[in-house]
Amino acid sequence: DSILDTLAREELGIDPEELGGSAYEAAFTSFFLFAVGAFFPLFPYLFWSGNLAIYISLVVSGIGLFIIGAAITLMTGRGILFSGTRQVLVGIAAAVLTYGVGRLIGVSLA
Repeated sequence: DSILDTLAREELGIDPEELGGSAYEAAFTSFFLFAVGAFFPLFPYLFWSGNLAIYISLVVSGIGLFIIGAAITLMTGRGILFSGTRQVLVGIAAAVLTYGVGRLIGVSLA
């Protein structure tokens, strides 16, 4: 056994022999899930435009983030409200940081 295998087994309770899978499978799954996740904030723009599309996108994104956070409780055992709210706050922080960096380097959407 390697040190990493022992660490995974002892500290994380994961048996490296049971993990299986391949790098290609992981890459495809990651791509697919990112694409599905990107669809939700973009779909309002297929039906609406302007501020209405922005507001609907924000609401849909918040709901999606909350659902993802709530689903995480299946693995963590934390409360649904805690995990859902935490995921929404992380999403808001990421959006604010991305917007701030864009403003800082002079990106314009117009």
